[in-house]
Amino acid sequence: MISEQEGNGSPLLSDKIRLALADEITSGALVPGTQLDEQQLGARFGASRTPVREALRQLAASGLVEMRPRRGAVVAEITVARVFEMFELTAEIEALCVRLAAWRMTPQERSTLRQLHEQSRRAVEESDIDEYDRLNWLFHDAIYEGTHNAFIVEQAKALRERMAAFRRAQLREATRPAHSRHEHGEIVEAVLRGDGEEAAKLMRAHMFHAASAFDRSTCVLENDHN
Repeated sequence: MISEQEGNGSPLLSDKIRLALADEITSGALVPGTQLDEQQLGARFGASRTPVREALRQLAASGLVEMRPRRGAVVAEITVARVFEMFELTAEIEALCVRLAAWRMTPQERSTLRQLHEQSRRAVEESDIDEYDRLNWLFHDAIYEGTHNAFIVEQAKALRERMAAFRRAQLREATRPAHSRHEHGEIVEAVLRGDGEEAAKLMRAHMFHAASAFDRSTCVLENDHN
């Protein structure tokens, strides 16, 4: 069995297991009610129970998995309406963050944001969703830190952790990474101009476009918002 710590800057094994299971849940490969057996998952991923349990714990915290008495971990049932409610809140939090960041970011922080945006070009060109997802995370994290408000950073990151699987899933929609990057570019320009109101407006649109892409990319959730 492989230990949890892989070293050399590699992701933890629990993170790899979590991402793999999250992708399968949001794509419909694992349907609601499916039992997630620790021993079977350990054999599948070549891991001990420790990273498997940590992955399941994180999935439970994000609402993708439920821990049930005598049954252990099972895939949770999540509706489209619930996910859209989460995206709606996320849009407002992200808009608040980018508005403040446009006003408060230091020149170095603005430069870093632009660099992160430029770095994502290759990931889009090569259709590397994993790399774009990683850079997308860093892009939004830079905006949170740019608020210079520790409490907002804490709350924004907690919500992003809860939404991580859904925000990653929307990138499976064929044209979404390219559109997402274009939207990022508009946001960056507004931030560099110090136009907080325009940046907030663009960020809200960005998140609602993400929500729509998620709806198009997944078949697992009950389509109950129509």
